[in-house]
Formats: sequence, C-alpha cells, structure tokens
Amino acid sequence: MTGGAPLESVSLCARLGQRWGGSCGAASGSRTMSPAVRGLALAALLVLSRDSGCAQAAGTGGARKPSVVLILTDDQDVCLGGMTPLKKTSALIAEMGISFSNAYVPSALCCPSRASILTGKYPHNHHVVNNTLEGNCSSKSWQKIQEPYTFPALLKSMCGYQTFFAGKYLNEYGAEDAGGISHVPPGWSFWYALEKNSKYYNYTLSVNGKARRHGENYSADYLTDVLANMSLDFLEYKSNFEPFFMMISTPAPHSPWIPAPQYKKSFQNVSAPRNGNFNIHGKDKHWLIRQAKTPMTNSSIQFLDDAFRKRWQTLLSVDDLIEKLVKKLELLEELDNTYIFYTSDNGFHTGQFSLPIDKRQLYEFDIKVPLLVRGPGIKPNQTNKMLVANIDLGPTILDIAGFDLNKTQMDGMSLLPLLRGDKNVTWRSDVLIEYQGEGHNSSDPTCPALGPGVTHCFPDCVCEDSYNNTYACVRTLSTSWDLQYCEFDDREVFVEVYNLTADPHQLTNIAKTIDQEILEKMNYRLMMLQSCSGATCRTPGVFDPGYRFDPRLMFSHGIWAHRLSTRSL
Repeated sequence: MTGGAPLESVSLCARLGQRWGGSCGAASGSRTMSPAVRGLALAALLVLSRDSGCAQAAGTGGARKPSVVLILTDDQDVCLGGMTPLKKTSALIAEMGISFSNAYVPSALCCPSRASILTGKYPHNHHVVNNTLEGNCSSKSWQKIQEPYTFPALLKSMCGYQTFFAGKYLNEYGAEDAGGISHVPPGWSFWYALEKNSKYYNYTLSVNGKARRHGENYSADYLTDVLANMSLDFLEYKSNFEPFFMMISTPAPHSPWIPAPQYKKSFQNVSAPRNGNFNIHGKDKHWLIRQAKTPMTNSSIQFLDDAFRKRWQTLLSVDDLIEKLVKKLELLEELDNTYIFYTSDNGFHTGQFSLPIDKRQLYEFDIKVPLLVRGPGIKPNQTNKMLVANIDLGPTILDIAGFDLNKTQMDGMSLLPLLRGDKNVTWRSDVLIEYQGEGHNSSDPTCPALGPGVTHCFPDCVCEDSYNNTYACVRTLSTSWDLQYCEFDDREVFVEVYNLTADPHQLTNIAKTIDQEILEKMNYRLMMLQSCSGATCRTPGVFDPGYRFDPRLMFSHGIWAHRLSTRSL
C-alpha cells in the first residue's frame, strides 16, 4: 500500500485474532496469522454476527448474501463537473454499472443529508435540521431516537453483516455534550470516525471509541489515504463466512481543500465553469440570492477559481482510493458479489448567481449529486434517468440483504429493481427538498449593515445563509414536466418555480406566469410531502396518473393560506 501507512492494521488484526494467541505483523504491509488462530477468529465472528432476521436475498441461489460498499464524498457537485477528475472511478464503477442522472439530496447540507442516508428518512422525520448540536446533529436525541434504527444497525443486528465505518460521520460527532468520541453508534463492528468536520491533517479519530490523534505527516496522516488503508486492512481480515457492509466517508472535496503533495500542481489551467448562471444577478429570487453583488469582485472570482482547482485536486486521492478498493476486492474474489455505491452528501456552487462558494440553496448545483453503482446483476454502461434520492440508499441496501422493508419506517424506495433492469417498474415522479436556514442572533461584525440573522458572510458582505433561508420544494420529473416548485417560510412567503426543460440554469422564476392550476396542485403536493412518513412519502405525485387533488385542503398551507388570511384582514 502506498500514500499512507496501514495505521489500523494492528487493531483490526488484534480484534480478529490476537486475543487467541496469534501474531500480527506490520512490516512492509505484511500480515501474519496462523490458520488455527484465523479459523478461531472467523468462527467467533460467525457466532457474533449470525443472521437473525433477513430472508435470503433474491437471486443468490443460497450462496452468501451480497456485500455492499458505500463511498460518500463531502460537498461533491455533479452539475459543475465534479466527476471530471475521477477517471478511475468512472471506469471502475460507472462504466461497469449504472449512473443515475437525476439523483438528489433532500437537504443540501452535510449533517441533514447524512442523517437522511443513514435513516432513509426526510429531514422532517429524522429532525436533523442543520450542522449544530442544537439542530440535532449527532445530539443525544439523535443517538437515542434515530441511531438504533439506521440501516447499518439493522444490517448488523438482523442480517448478520459485518459492518465497517471510516471517515466523517456527522459534523458534531465527538462533541463532549453528546458523549464525546467514546460514543460508538449501534450497528458498527469496526468504527473509525472523524471527530467533528472534514479535515485532511491534524485530526482525531475515534478508533472503536478510543481517541487516536493524527498530525501532518503525509505518509502517515493524510486522511483520504488513511481511510483507504483502513479499508484494505478490513477486507484483509474480515470474516469470509459472512457478508460485509463498508461505509467510507472521505473529507474530499470539502474545505480546507488540501490536496496530497503529488497532486498540488494538477489542473493549473482549470477555472470554475462560466456556465449560464455564473456571476449573474439572481433576479426574481429569494432576497438572500438577490443580495449577492453582481458582478463579483475580482478577488472573489480569484478565490472561487482557486477553491475549484483545489477541490478537484483533493478528489484525485479519492480516485486512488477507489482503484485500491476495487483491486483488493478483485484479489480476494469478492468483487463479483459486491455492490459498490458512490455518491456525495450534497452539491456545491462556485459563483452561480454571484454566490461565491457554498451549498444549502435550492438550485440544481446544490441539490443534485453523483450516484454510481456496480454489482451483481447490473449491466455495464447504463444511464438511468429515474428520479432518485439519498433516502433510497438505506432501503436499497437492506433490500440487497433480504430485509423486509415493511418493517422499517423509511421514506425512501429500494433502487434494486432499477439496478437489475426490471421491466414495468412503477416509480415516483417527485421528491421533497427541505432546508431550515441558519443565522446568528447578532450582526456579522464585517457586515453590520445587513443586521442580525445572517451567516457565512464573505468579505464583500455576500452572505450564503440566513434564518429565513428556510424553504421546501417539490422537485418533479415526469414524461411531461421537469419542474421545481418552492415556498419560503418568511414574511414574503416567497415562491420560486422553474421549468428546467426550457430553463436548465434556473434563470427565470415563472411563479407569476405558470398556470394557476399547476401552482395549486404543486402547493397541495408540497403540503402532503412535508407531512409524509414512510409509505405516504411514496404516493403518486402531481403528474402521476394516480394523483388525486382535493382543492378544499389546499388552503391550510403555504402561500395560499397566507393569501387567504391576508384577504380576510
């Protein structure tokens, strides 16, 4: 292994055999364990992880259930070329399987999105609303109410899977007020979690509940490479008798955008894309977008161009991780029985509508993410245009394991029929996007004129978030419409509607010109989705044949309730 020492090999080896009297070598990446000790270790793991609740997965013919690997990047867009640096990943996953061209996150922010992946639920059901403890990010409430029912917990307790986590978990993981790094969530056989938010050097890992601090030596500490080596070690020493689930959560391409030394000079001639909504004023949009200064200052453009290059540079190490992982699976003869998922927790923008850099907005560049999958029964070189979301990952992986999805409270749908190319699949035509804005009670000292309630402000006083940047959207994709309908929870009760067929860059808000009946139906559908749970989140959307619209219920919610109350004053 290269680009980082196999730091976790000894602890993994010890957990699998050292307590039975075996030895664990580490020189030059070699490992030694006597056959007798290895057999005892594997037998012990077999007993500890015995299947206790999952049916035999369909199509496995009585063989061992498929294993699953989920690679999750941090802040990787798909709309602005975020997959471009990942040549190996595209060849090893996308070209060998399926790419979903319409994959969305229900909230374009790290912690709510990651909570949706783990629980299979929309934010209004898992109640993680932002990246703070107060917003339920890795809080004691989250730990008590949601963590025991995440899909990894079910895989381990009910389906007999060995489970492995490495990398960023939730932004506030390790906070002292929520148990610190000694807290290991239920469902994980091996736990190597980053304390707090993404870093590349000078961080602390929770190694099965014990602190391990890392410095700034590239060969030993560069986090993406450390995660790669931990993952390879797990594959080397796991049980061969039970299926496994691995979740590898990289820091890249999140700030502070520190590339590996060998990639610091890559992409020197690359700039952020000057696409149709770059450095233009967001007219007819919510006030937070309208406050951005157009044109941007030269210093802001230089900053975002530099950030864009560094983001791509950090992804090259992720590409290396994927290559090492696939080669190891192939060497161990596990590849043909393993599903590999690749996705991101949210998108990102660099200059769109003159917003410098961030996420958390309702537009395609922030809510749309890559989703690539390869595995048993998936034909190569496929592109699927169905509307999918990260709340579908948990149900899909449980379905692969043979778990009865009716026994969960998940809002998402299993992608397994799409992965296998089943014919006549009934699928959704809309998903919910929801976000609760953040803001400081006091004014930003560098931008006092803006007053309190804003946050993430740049030196030129362009702010990326605020308390009333709180919205909910229905993202609809059907044979007849490619539409987004959004309502803001603010004094304006602002509405944004985009026809992405005619306007892919979302330049023109058509809320005042679109047919009134469509507005009413979308408002009603939004009300339904914002209160949905489980199966009710999968009912027919506005443009499905089975959709039923009762206008009498429309006036209890959103802009129509506001207009009605205004008229009665």
